[in-house]
Amino acid sequence: MLINNAKKEGSVNVTIKQIRAFIAVAKTYSFAEACEILHLSQPALSIAIKNLEQSVGGKLFVRTTRSLSLTPEGKEFLPVAKRLLADWDDAFIDLNNLFSLNRGKLSIAAMPSFASNILPKYIKKFGDRYASINIKIHDVIAEDAVAMVRAGRAEIALTFEPEQAEDIAFFPLFEDNFIVALPAGHALLARTKVTWAEIADENFIALQKPSHIRQLIDEALQENMINLNIEYETNQLATIGKMVSTQLGISVVPNICTEIFQAYGVECRSLISPSLSRKIGIVTRSRYPLSSAGETFVNLLKEDYR
Repeated sequence: MLINNAKKEGSVNVTIKQIRAFIAVAKTYSFAEACEILHLSQPALSIAIKNLEQSVGGKLFVRTTRSLSLTPEGKEFLPVAKRLLADWDDAFIDLNNLFSLNRGKLSIAAMPSFASNILPKYIKKFGDRYASINIKIHDVIAEDAVAMVRAGRAEIALTFEPEQAEDIAFFPLFEDNFIVALPAGHALLARTKVTWAEIADENFIALQKPSHIRQLIDEALQENMINLNIEYETNQLATIGKMVSTQLGISVVPNICTEIFQAYGVECRSLISPSLSRKIGIVTRSRYPLSSAGETFVNLLKEDYR
């Protein structure tokens, strides 16, 4: 019976320089040729091999005045050393690719109005420059976009300005005014600006609570003692657009929805008395640095809106 009495007595202190030296000598069976490959002096190479052998606990080469060969342990270690060196080189190549944006991934959470109207052109611009970056878009309501960043499920969120908190940071891109969405042929289309009082008796289509947009509208109405005739409620702005287009009522939505609403045949007018606006920008985690891909994408947005 063969009994293995070997014990682990701690980590072995071996450097990548020693591994390279071992492979070069094993490949050439010559210290002189290995020195040329590694651009080392012979004393430096000899010290590297000696230190490696001391670290592993035995001889890896058999040396005579005329020949140099691997010991049985050296032969067994050679393929392992080659694999270690390849993994080492691959790891740094991979890391370099991440920093140079030749590889990587980026997870973005965006509220639907931003995701459908603004985000695509920046995804295209970023993708044209960094085609190897895999981008994942989470099209979710504003509150969920912020929550995803907080949980680390998305690196950045593009949404309304959230309430101030220590764990997140907000960078504003632009101020977005709310507008009135009206069906074709509506009498209020004769005006360039529409007041809240003028839409108070209309069938109103609202986002369901606890939508951030619904919260803003409710707060504005309460402050100005205005009551709306809320006939329908839904979860999606796109649904509101379709409902307005089919003459079911009118709505108040962020200005960034204008393009998609117009595609449904809906027309929009400025909202006044009072006007309603909210900052839209980038949400990130305060104490976590962005990846190279994330930082580059954020800078792309900042440059355009500067």
